[in-house]
Amino acid sequence: YEPLLLENEREAVADLLTYLENRADTNFFEGDPLRALSTLAYSDNVDLQRSAALAFAEITEKDVREVDRETMEPIMYLLQSHDVEVQRAASAALGNLAVNTENKLLIVQMGGLEPLIRQMLSPNVEVQCNAVGCITNLATHDENKSKIAKSGALVPLTRLARSKDMRVQRNATGALLNMTHSDENRQQLVNAGAIPVLVSLLNSPDTDVQYYCTTALSNIAVDAMNRKKLASSETRLVQSLIGLMDSTSLKVQCQAALALRNLASDEKYQLEIVRSRGLPPLLRLLQSSFLPLILSSVACIRNISIHPLNESPIIDAGFLSPLIQLLAYEENEEIQCHAISTLRNLAASSERNKRAIVDAGAVERVRELVLSVPISVQSEMTACVAVLALSDELKPRLLKLNICQVLLPLTNSSSVEVQGNSAAAIGNLSSKVQDYTPFVKVWEQPAGGLHGYLQRFLDSTDKTFQHIAIWTIVQFLEGRDSQLFTNIKSSNTIVSAINRLAEYGVTPDGEEPLDDDDDSDEGEIVALARKTLAMLQR
Repeated sequence: YEPLLLENEREAVADLLTYLENRADTNFFEGDPLRALSTLAYSDNVDLQRSAALAFAEITEKDVREVDRETMEPIMYLLQSHDVEVQRAASAALGNLAVNTENKLLIVQMGGLEPLIRQMLSPNVEVQCNAVGCITNLATHDENKSKIAKSGALVPLTRLARSKDMRVQRNATGALLNMTHSDENRQQLVNAGAIPVLVSLLNSPDTDVQYYCTTALSNIAVDAMNRKKLASSETRLVQSLIGLMDSTSLKVQCQAALALRNLASDEKYQLEIVRSRGLPPLLRLLQSSFLPLILSSVACIRNISIHPLNESPIIDAGFLSPLIQLLAYEENEEIQCHAISTLRNLAASSERNKRAIVDAGAVERVRELVLSVPISVQSEMTACVAVLALSDELKPRLLKLNICQVLLPLTNSSSVEVQGNSAAAIGNLSSKVQDYTPFVKVWEQPAGGLHGYLQRFLDSTDKTFQHIAIWTIVQFLEGRDSQLFTNIKSSNTIVSAINRLAEYGVTPDGEEPLDDDDDSDEGEIVALARKTLAMLQR
């Protein structure tokens, strides 16, 4: 077609061939090489446009860098072409450049979304594949996500997720996943009809598609309204996700467990996962050596364990021993927190389950670890001990295991939550036990002992702390242990603090504004303090 070329086009072809022969030393994104490519791109000759588009696609496959508007403009122009070959190569070049962060923004700023959406609607699979691939890359930048959501791209993306061509399907589901990272975009995606498509593709034979759809649904399930929508329309969702926990792909297994974790924020799903036999695969993942699998499965079982009806099934399925082992998982604080939080949930409703947890060695493990673990884990561990200490049957066992030896130092923790949980555990242990010797032994030690702890809490400005301390003292006195009685009565600091609390709310002229039926913390503290003083007078 040489006779049909314009003079400048002929020169550009010759120059481009020379540059391509020396491509290793040529920067095609500026100067004469870019001018030669631009001349071909803006030509009316479709063959020259194809040559330019193919050259851009080939160059950007090997050389991705930040480019300016001058470099981007000829590619954008080629993107508007009605020729399928030009469209295919131009969108491939744009997709390559869209790997660079700055280029992602520039492409959208220069109006690249509109022609890409048109190309997604093309009957040509190659054009579809490249256009969707480019949008997938663009959607990884946070500033682009809402623009893509509002551009009309979600409906064609959702349609192409069902494509018979696996490359198109992968790119489309990848793009949909990239759009699930904000509330607003998730809502747009749901409105575009993406949920049934994503759920149906969980059964895809392709692990990448499985991964993209599982992760997208996991993100969608973060929102309570979306969980309701899923619950009403997608009856096979839980079963499909449970099946994917047995996938050959570790990342799919991991995302399936995370998706179930998010769904298990709701009661309905907590029960459904157990009924659908989700516990055996979760237990298998929990015992994996791969950290992400352990984390996703322990987070999931923690949410499932919130429902009282699930406590016994989880224990009977064999979770206690692995959960107790994970308490020492020092590599990841979150795993430790989820494991102990699950144990606390499992102990919540029945004596049988509390006993099973103690029998499995949970208290020994907590005693060994609690003083050295991070504060977030200490908080969960002390809360768990406080729940176990509610059992009258188990109190003597917990005291015999010297649990007070670690609880007392933690009443002086830098964390108010840890202080409160530790004190609550001691308070629960102090009520209705036959033998108060374990408390007598820790009166002065460790870390100031019971004496120091009670004194600190009585002197605290925190009403809850005052209440825990004075209530615990009442339990000790009602236990009628002579040594404890003597210890408390002979402590000037404790008696002085109790006197101060008993006078709380009394006006200078002796009037008492607190009513007898006052159910506030203050009213109860005053009543307990006065009761304590009366008991000490006997």
